[in-house]
Amino acid sequence: MHKSKTPIGFWSAVSMGIGAMVGAGIFALLGEASAISGSAVYISFIIGGIIALFSGYSFGKLGAHYPSSGGIVEYLSQSYGVGFFTGTMSIMLYFAAVVSLSLIAKAFGNYAVTFISAQTSYFWHHLFSIGIVLLFVVINLKGAKDVAAWERITVAIKFLVLSGLSVAGIVYLNPALLSPSHYPPANDIFFSLAITFFAYEGFRVITNTAEDMPDPSKTLPAAIMTAIVLVMILYVTVAFAVFGNLPTDKVIAAKDFALAEAALPIFGQTGFTIVAITALIATASAINANLYAVTNVTYQLAKDGELPSVFGKPIAHSKEGLLISGVLIIILSLLFDLSEIAAIGSISILFVHAVTHIGHLRVISKTGASRLLVLLAAIFSLVAMALALFYVSKDSNRVILVLAGFITIAASAEIILQKIAKREVQPRIVKH
Repeated sequence: MHKSKTPIGFWSAVSMGIGAMVGAGIFALLGEASAISGSAVYISFIIGGIIALFSGYSFGKLGAHYPSSGGIVEYLSQSYGVGFFTGTMSIMLYFAAVVSLSLIAKAFGNYAVTFISAQTSYFWHHLFSIGIVLLFVVINLKGAKDVAAWERITVAIKFLVLSGLSVAGIVYLNPALLSPSHYPPANDIFFSLAITFFAYEGFRVITNTAEDMPDPSKTLPAAIMTAIVLVMILYVTVAFAVFGNLPTDKVIAAKDFALAEAALPIFGQTGFTIVAITALIATASAINANLYAVTNVTYQLAKDGELPSVFGKPIAHSKEGLLISGVLIIILSLLFDLSEIAAIGSISILFVHAVTHIGHLRVISKTGASRLLVLLAAIFSLVAMALALFYVSKDSNRVILVLAGFITIAASAEIILQKIAKREVQPRIVKH
């Protein structure tokens, strides 16, 4: 087992989950989601949070019975056995995790350039995005202790600033701006799940800490549910504060740095600067937490023969999969925009979640979970995925093609790796 010398407790795990969610969520995606659901985006955040809670319940029960640094990868193996299907789904999960990190890196770049010039070129966006990934690859090479310590600090900063923005925004909000008369059609609110669910998907990083927990059977489920509830409350209150002080068109116009823009009418330029700095801290901490999780995933996949063995080779206090993932994250951040990355990641994650919940039903007698709650987790994930697919297909097939490419690559990679594995175990024939 890939056991850490520095155990991760309840609040460290909660902090890592919050760090992963908030960086990829409210800072990166509020503006993108509002372009679809307008000032009703808080409803979409509530729905996304409910879906995440059902998924969190299922994963918590699985993790309590099968504690592993591989998280969802381990749950798939236990439910379906190690083979082609499990391997393909596991590689899809890895792709989704890398996509998530590329989105957060882009969000960091978007906020970082606000300190240079409004007219700055995309060269600086890319430079900041690449730089932050490289920085945290180095930090993660030092091990889990530094990851957990960093998360406790950054989560405290994020909650302090966002709570302050929420309270002030709600105190000074203009109720007319939140009137249901400004809401888009109801189907648009559901379609925005293509983006808002992605704001919660970071909770999965908690499952990857199970091997580093002294008592995962109790700590893991509690940490997952606590992190999701706290983040859902935060998202909803921030959404009220933002749309209660800015017209929807202004939020959309500043969607790359919407939260900082929302601070302007309340706190002026100083507020803009403070929120922008907090956004940098938040997105940085999300990269930190997600890199830790994705490295554990690649370690587990390499151990099971579902990724090349190089991913599991030790380097410093981590694995070489960390370095490979860093390169892939940088490439994706250069190729796609925020909304495309969010849609690709959200649909991929929802699909893998649904498959994992369905698999959970096969081993539910061992985990002791509620069959109804796990079934609802699977259904909600599938419905949200279908809505997201329908929405993105209306404007362009680019996202659909990328998703199809991911599945094809995952399946092809698994076939090749299985053939290599079979050759390695075949006994050599000695000629006399």
